[in-house]
Amino acid sequence: MLAPDSRTTEDLGFDQVLVLLAKACHQPTARKRSEGLRPLLSSHALQQELLRTAEFHSIRTEGIPFPAIDFTEIDRELHLLSIRDSVLSPEGFAAIAGVVALVNEMVEAIKHLDEAFPFLHENVMRAGPNSEIAPAIQKVFDNKWHVRDDASPELQSIRTALAAIRKQLAKNFSRLMKEYGGKGLLADTGESFLSDRKVLAVHSNHKRRIGGNVLGTSKTGSITFIEPEDNVELNIETGRLQEEERNEIRRILLQLTHQIGRHLPYLTSCQRLLTDLDFLQAKVRLALSMNAHCPVVVPDSEIVLRNAFHPLLLLQNNKAGRKTHPQDISMTPEARMLVISGPNAGGKSITLKTVGLLQLMCQSGLLIPASPESRLGFFHAILTDIGDHQSIENQLSTYSYRLKRMKYFLDTANRRSLVLLDEFGTGSDPDLGGALAEVFFEELYNKRCFGVITTHYSNIKLKAAKLRHAINGCMLFNRETLEPVYRLSVGEPGSSFTFEVAEINGIPVDLIQKAKSRLSEGKVKMDALLSSLQEEKTRLEQLTEQAREAARSANQAISEYEKKREKYEDRLLRQQETIERNNKFLIHGRKLLQFIEKYHLRSANKDLIEEIRKYLAMEKSAIETARKEKNIKKDLDKEKGKALRRNKSVAVIKVGSLVRLRQTKQTGTVLELDGNQATVAFGNFKTLLDIAKIDWIR
Repeated sequence: MLAPDSRTTEDLGFDQVLVLLAKACHQPTARKRSEGLRPLLSSHALQQELLRTAEFHSIRTEGIPFPAIDFTEIDRELHLLSIRDSVLSPEGFAAIAGVVALVNEMVEAIKHLDEAFPFLHENVMRAGPNSEIAPAIQKVFDNKWHVRDDASPELQSIRTALAAIRKQLAKNFSRLMKEYGGKGLLADTGESFLSDRKVLAVHSNHKRRIGGNVLGTSKTGSITFIEPEDNVELNIETGRLQEEERNEIRRILLQLTHQIGRHLPYLTSCQRLLTDLDFLQAKVRLALSMNAHCPVVVPDSEIVLRNAFHPLLLLQNNKAGRKTHPQDISMTPEARMLVISGPNAGGKSITLKTVGLLQLMCQSGLLIPASPESRLGFFHAILTDIGDHQSIENQLSTYSYRLKRMKYFLDTANRRSLVLLDEFGTGSDPDLGGALAEVFFEELYNKRCFGVITTHYSNIKLKAAKLRHAINGCMLFNRETLEPVYRLSVGEPGSSFTFEVAEINGIPVDLIQKAKSRLSEGKVKMDALLSSLQEEKTRLEQLTEQAREAARSANQAISEYEKKREKYEDRLLRQQETIERNNKFLIHGRKLLQFIEKYHLRSANKDLIEEIRKYLAMEKSAIETARKEKNIKKDLDKEKGKALRRNKSVAVIKVGSLVRLRQTKQTGTVLELDGNQATVAFGNFKTLLDIAKIDWIR
């Protein structure tokens, strides 16, 4: 697709969507990618990107355990690892450890979900797990990212010596503080730090009474800071050991850097994976904020939107607690030019912008706030002329600007273009501008492009009614309340409700009547007819909605009745089973009573025992036979169900069929069929699936 110019992205509000997308990113690379997002160049690339996004959307909405993409980018660390003898900082090692841990966690979460999430599985497993980097880093650093004492024998020896000297320093200082403090030689603070050394704060008039190095005085000169003589050599030794510690730490980190550097290609792939998923996660966050879904993308030019919302208006209204009205818009090659008329402030421009913005978002790989049954084609160019644009630099009026824009459209538009024109034909004399607009409209129509046009010009409405592949639409208006309905109705043009809107805004009735008197009788009748038709259609739609609501209520009542009927039938069945079971117990009880009555205490009862044995054998045989018959029936029913499903799937699904994976709702194309197995392509990823696991779409 041709990259839309800055005017188109601004007209449709796409730049504002990108700002929201960038805010949802975690790291700067994904934010930069979001800010520069543009439509994809091919339908195949778009299909892949939407499938990837839909997979991640499913991960986040279906409760599947998968870690949040929360990490620190390691671009600087990757650069340093490529430079010989460079040394990473503790913060750099911490960032690398975080990246590796996150990738390992993702691998563990996704490794068994290759069939449900093929794209995500392929990308994550391409990086793969790593079990060497984390142990190497943990061997050097503790939980607070300080180098461990046992990172090397040399470092442990140095720190042991430092600890002993510091202990002696503290002991000496404590003794001297007590000694000189008791003599009144020290200031109120008693101690201080200068040049990283602990010193005594001595009254200057007593400084000669204390041995040691004078390191400084207070601003007033009343206090002298003295390093005690007993600690001078110990402090020198401390400085020497600290230098050795720094050198040893640098040696350890250099060695660790070389060790981690051997994994540079792996870390580069991890960084690439996480920045890609950061961007993907941002798209899903944006989608969740506006309840967006993945539409069905078709290769041909087509726009079928169901329950579609303008994204920015939806977010704004949600924040303010206002209702947003969804739109149903259908444009096919048989009805590819939609001319929308109706009153000002009735929603014409929002409807037009909704079509353009959702198409632009979709072709940029973003999910859209519309039903997943929506269908969008692939356009090579989206051309817009929306709003009042004046070029001060070129000293162009609004109309001159629009004429130059129209010339560009006439030179560019073709059958794979989507043209969006708001307030078409305005800016000049109504009769002359309307005539020129009609010619432009015919030219665009002849170029077989798709287009949405809003206008008040009657000649444009009439022309749309005459052209075979153009269609009129209007924004509905309630004449009783004199308020817009914000719903598109397709099939006939709409009145501008000029006089009704004027009345709403307080224009005196006598002035409105005077204006009507200056119009031709035909013009007034035409506008009244359109108003009447629109009013009738609004009333019809209300009745239709009432009928739909009644049907929904009836279906709900039927459903509730069926549930209750099934519940009662199930209860009756259980009662019958209980009765049969109790009857069986009663029969067995009677038989047992007969056996008891026949039993003689003083005889062997051989005949009775033989009778009991035969009875028990017959009953056991009957129970076994019933159990076998039940299992056979169960297996037959199961096989019959499998056969029915198999035969139905085989009959419908063919090579080239578009199918949906039941578990994740992903769509793919059938490449091969082999009995009950189908090879399905989800973008570049191919997998062999049981036909019972997929549903036919078309």
